[in-house]
Amino acid sequence: MNVTELLRLLQAEHDETTARANGLREQIDQLTSALTEVEARLAEIVTTRKIIDGLAMPEPTQAPAEPATVYQRIATAFNEHPGRVFRVRDLHELLGLPTDEPSINVTRSRLGRLVRQGVLDQPGRGGYQKRT
Repeated sequence: MNVTELLRLLQAEHDETTARANGLREQIDQLTSALTEVEARLAEIVTTRKIIDGLAMPEPTQAPAEPATVYQRIATAFNEHPGRVFRVRDLHELLGLPTDEPSINVTRSRLGRLVRQGVLDQPGRGGYQKRT
């Protein structure tokens, strides 16, 4: 092989390698551009989420359903003992409620409401039973 042939082969390999390097550079530029666009979109999404989170109303916390729960427990007690006449203090002991006078008065008021609604009967003074 002579020097001219060697130089021609070397030039051909140089041209081929240069073309390949240029192709890879173009791919790198395209990927860099695509990555920049995706990162910008991601930043917009994060910002939008922060704004929406800041504007969103917090989920309403439910108020404690204590009165409904107590009414439900009272109704359950009368349903479990349909023929029994309860005095308020006995009902409190059965339900595990406090037996202090203010608590007794609140329950007495609740029982009166249930009598007026027709759920309970009051066969005698201070006694309550399920209406049949």
